[in-house]
Amino acid sequence: MSISRRNFIWSSAGAASAGLVLDAALSKPLLASEDDGGACSAQPQPIPHTIATPFGTTIHHFFPGPVEGVNPVTGHDPSDIFDFSGTVAQTDLLLTGTGTDLNTGNSAPYNFHTDMRFMAGQFRGADGETHKGAFAFI
Repeated sequence: MSISRRNFIWSSAGAASAGLVLDAALSKPLLASEDDGGACSAQPQPIPHTIATPFGTTIHHFFPGPVEGVNPVTGHDPSDIFDFSGTVAQTDLLLTGTGTDLNTGNSAPYNFHTDMRFMAGQFRGADGETHKGAFAFI
């Protein structure tokens, strides 16, 4: 099955928006998937670095940038998991679109920015053991 770039971008933007809504509603963290398809019971340890969000909370995250970055909030390690060895895929998208109010028919342009990461590999969990799993930050 193939997917066009346009459909991929639209699907990604929709998934990211849904992810933000779901993130606010979830009361517990999601678990990584083990190689056998089951959920990994161990929680990964987040990277020590934190940044403040506009919502009054902090997250363990570096914004996209060069790995050798000197800015304390960008670059460095793209993984959000401490003691992680594996593959990290990252994209930083700046998107535009037109929003239409379905009640009035009024339209306006809007901008959308998303930083998505997918990680797969080994990590040392909070239990001190080494585990394999896959993670997504959307």
